[in-house]
Amino acid sequence: MQRRTLFAVAAVMVAFLLICGCTGTTIGPDPVSAEKQQLRIATTTSLDDTKLLERLSTIFEEQYNAEVLVVSAGTGKALEYGQRGDVDVLMVHDRAREDTFLADGYGTNRRVFAYNYFVLVGPESDPAGIKNMEPKQAFATIREKGMAGESGVTFVSRGDASGTHAKEQAIWKAAGLNYSTDVQGSGDWYLEAGKGMGATLTMTNEKQAYTLSDIGTYLAYKGDLELATLVDEGDILLNVYCAMQINPEKYPDINSTVAKDWINFMISDDVQKEIASFGVDKYGQPLFYAAQNDWEKIGVTKAEVTDPIL
Repeated sequence: MQRRTLFAVAAVMVAFLLICGCTGTTIGPDPVSAEKQQLRIATTTSLDDTKLLERLSTIFEEQYNAEVLVVSAGTGKALEYGQRGDVDVLMVHDRAREDTFLADGYGTNRRVFAYNYFVLVGPESDPAGIKNMEPKQAFATIREKGMAGESGVTFVSRGDASGTHAKEQAIWKAAGLNYSTDVQGSGDWYLEAGKGMGATLTMTNEKQAYTLSDIGTYLAYKGDLELATLVDEGDILLNVYCAMQINPEKYPDINSTVAKDWINFMISDDVQKEIASFGVDKYGQPLFYAAQNDWEKIGVTKAEVTDPIL
């Protein structure tokens, strides 16, 4: 599937409209002669790095005669795209910032479509001795031993205002530590990658360090890594993904019709089955779990998971 930057796409769209003098056509699930419409999505890197979004986009393009254009970034950057009205849909995983985004009037029609869990990964030798600890205890131990200068104890943070970075900060807080004063910039043991999840895992592997990753991206990259899952249990590790439409009242030029189609597509029975089975044949387990029947388990309302957008 062809991917282009939003800037390049904008230039192509303007040129096309100038030449053709056309404005867009309503699409449906089985169009005959309708023009392809473009759906612009800003997504968190985990959905892109795992190839789940590529798989679902291909299905959607065929069913809706659409072209899906994706920009992949951390949740913080994705929300910035949404605040500027540069995209039609956001797919992110940070509930606190999602709620603020909605309350500020930038987004609407939020639906939860999947979840998985974060894991703390590191070298098999586990120099900090954190295996099977509770997440907050493991984080506190890494910091303690890292600041003491114990050999091989290094933590690589996303450091990019992503949903994963926000979860990391939440775990430091749960451990009784102030992120900005007790962790960030506290020594050579703590590194900030400023990169997406796949690139951060690669950096962590090169340094034989520790990092927090969503399980989906870790599994997708596991074959190229010499890192083991050391901590994978604890309620704080829950990782919930949503899709939301950019508010057309604030940005009338967004493609509201195809945005609604996409969100309804994501919560449909067929796509929920696709999410539940994605990766099982290759990795022996799904990279993500479908939210459809687990809304109580992940702490959301049934409406947030199943109600179609009209």
